[in-house]
This record gives sequence, structure tokens and C-alpha cells, in this order.
Amino acid sequence: MSEFADVWKKSLPTIQSQVNGRGVWAALNAAVPVAQEENTIVIGLSPRDSELAGHLKIPATNRLIEQIVSRVLGTPTRVRIIDGTTVADYEVVKRRDVERRRLQEAELTKMRAQLETRTNWDTIYDQLSRRFAAVSNKSLPQNKARFYAEALGIVAEARKEMASTDDTNERMFARCIERVAQYAEVPSAVVAMHVLERAGEL
Repeated sequence: MSEFADVWKKSLPTIQSQVNGRGVWAALNAAVPVAQEENTIVIGLSPRDSELAGHLKIPATNRLIEQIVSRVLGTPTRVRIIDGTTVADYEVVKRRDVERRRLQEAELTKMRAQLETRTNWDTIYDQLSRRFAAVSNKSLPQNKARFYAEALGIVAEARKEMASTDDTNERMFARCIERVAQYAEVPSAVVAMHVLERAGEL
């Protein structure tokens, strides 16, 4: 008998003596030791017993199983419950783990990029507000024109440095255009045209 299967066989009576409930007992009796990797022992349930897995995943029960298995092994050990009772089943589970991590990492990368984009455009948005606040005699058209020319340069440079034109970038870009349009009293479509011209997109 393999070591992890022997560990499970030795642990099972002690575990059973410390749990209550027909469902937990049924789950323990149906559980099959599948594999051992480093500090983890993998226990599986066949498809016909899969509904019993929840009994073993209850935090209190899971902790008890880990404590007793760790005591038998003489080292801290995790116990993982999977669907399936063979090494091949466990390989499928591990492939799913890898894919899930890949998707999580991709989502985190996307979120970080969106946060960075938002931060960069927020900086431009605040810069436009500060520049306009510093304009004296804002009601004079010539001063608005000077602000407008400067603002076009600021937004166009930011546009050139955009890493992508995804939805987040485009919305934040549009927000800055609307800010310039509001301050300079110029239609937003006209502001966008002038910015895109300066950015080399028209």
C-alpha cells in the first residue's frame, strides 16, 4: 500500500470517532486516497458519491481531518477533496487549477492596466483644472484661446502615449475632451478633432 493510502487508513478510525452525522460518515467511507504532493494529501470521491463531498469540505470537518492526518504523518499536512478517485482525475483537476490561475492573472493584469489608465487620465484631468484655475480674466476670449491651445497640447501628448485604445482609455480620453470643451466653451466634437489632429490621428 502506498504511504498516503496507509496514512489515510490509519487516520480514518480516529476521524470517524470525532465526527457526527450520517452524511459525514458516508462521505468518509466513500473517500479514496488518490495522491500525495509535498504537504498535501488528495482524497477523492467517485461521481456517484460526489454529493457527499460537501460534508468533507465543511471547515470544521476539514480542519479535523487535516489535524489527524498531520498527527499520523508527523508533519503539517493539507487535505484536498476532489471529484474523482484516480490519478488521472487529479491531473484534470490540476489542469483546471492552472487555467483558473491563468484567467485570474489575466483579469488582475487587465484591472491593473485599467487602474493605471484611469490614474494617468485623472492626472491630465486635474492638470487641466489647475491650468484653467490659473488663467486670469477667464471671460476674455483671448485668454480662453491661450488656455485652449495649451490644453490641446496637454491632451494630445497624453493621447500619443496611450498604450491602447480600449474602452476605459477612450472614456477617460473623452472625459478630458469634455473638460476642455467646458472651460473653453468650444463644442466637444471640435475639441476632439483638434486633439486628434495634433496627435496625428486625423
